[in-house]
Amino acid sequence: MEKFFKLKENGTTVGTEVIAGLTTFFAMAYIIIVNPGILSQAGMEWGAVFLATIIASIIGTLVMGLVANVPYAQAPGMGLNAFFVYTVCFTLEFTWQQALSMVFICGILNILITVTKIRKYIIKSIPHSLQNAIGGGIGVFIAYIGLLNVGIINFEAGVPALSTLNQPVFWLFIIGLVLIVVLQVLHVKGAILIGIVATTIIGIPMGLTTTADTISFSEACKALPSTFLAIFTAEGLGSLFSDVSKIPLVLITIFSFSLSDTFDTIGTFIGTGRRTGIFSEEDEKSMETNSGFKSKMDKALFADATATSIGALFGTSNTTTYVESAAGIGAGGRTGLTSVVVALCFAASAFLSTFVSAVPSAATAPALVIVGMMMLSSFAEIKWADFDEAIPAFFAGLFMALSYNISYGIGTAFIFYCIVKICKKKAKEIHPILAVAAVLFILNFILLALI
Repeated sequence: MEKFFKLKENGTTVGTEVIAGLTTFFAMAYIIIVNPGILSQAGMEWGAVFLATIIASIIGTLVMGLVANVPYAQAPGMGLNAFFVYTVCFTLEFTWQQALSMVFICGILNILITVTKIRKYIIKSIPHSLQNAIGGGIGVFIAYIGLLNVGIINFEAGVPALSTLNQPVFWLFIIGLVLIVVLQVLHVKGAILIGIVATTIIGIPMGLTTTADTISFSEACKALPSTFLAIFTAEGLGSLFSDVSKIPLVLITIFSFSLSDTFDTIGTFIGTGRRTGIFSEEDEKSMETNSGFKSKMDKALFADATATSIGALFGTSNTTTYVESAAGIGAGGRTGLTSVVVALCFAASAFLSTFVSAVPSAATAPALVIVGMMMLSSFAEIKWADFDEAIPAFFAGLFMALSYNISYGIGTAFIFYCIVKICKKKAKEIHPILAVAAVLFILNFILLALI
């Protein structure tokens, strides 16, 4: 195990990696119940999506851990699943089989742009100031997710406000937050995981740690054939391009899927991987030479690209690298062993879903807030007094949280970076790939407004 995962080389131990894996899993385990709840609204069987979610997460995360040897977990992405149901199926009136087919094609496109190294070239084109802003922005985004998940920030008056602390869930959240803060300050190993477990236990007498209604593993297996390989039926790929008048709309939708998926992943890798050393000199050299397909960054991008198509085959929306992986990285995870632990937890959850669903959001939200706070150090390297640098940094650093979308934050940052450079008559400093990406985002925003 030491030789395979290179634990000493990465400054970690088996114990640390296991704790990190458990931390990441509990921070993202909500997707096991939430994803089927969303996709079933489009007519898909709840049990089939439940099992497809777990299978896609296991395969994608194992590839990430065993091939790339990095501590990232994959699962169907929130936001992308909502786009799948509410925009593609409800608004554009595609069937869920057709929507799955578009996700599958999106995955193939992502594989192509990864193998041809376009994805890596995009990362290389991003200035260091923006990379630091993205890193800090991911921190703000993660903390914001934690606050929203527990409802302590609400929008009842049309603007964000602190909720009245008159509900048990808020008190449990505060207890968990204080507990993790104390453990972190005292440098207790496994502080975040201990905080999640302890808060979950405290939630039992408070009536917050309760099992959710779900189905058995055997029932899920019986339902899976309804979505497995459904894209290859007449209702899937067979009908997707049959109506010539809808082909432009199909291509636009695939483009939107791909753009969001690509930049969500790039943002997560930049935000969590550079400062921690997960992606370091090895990847910088690989980006400079552009030779081979050997670095951890290469392999991690490939693992992420393949996961979407695999998920579509089983019956779920885009599978992507989870920003909640930062929770495990914050707990010390540095190698693929963390990912393997997460994958094993997902496998166990197929049989123990009732118990996994019992972990309340009030127990995991404090972990996300603390990890997000830890990532804000990237902002220190940005020259905020320099307005030219501060403008794009703001959108990469804060707008992604305000818009609740990583790719939108990156996209607007690219657009304003180009505007600043053009105004300063320094257009030659804009990397061609960054310029193309900015144009694609502008096109995407226009198309989303039209549809």
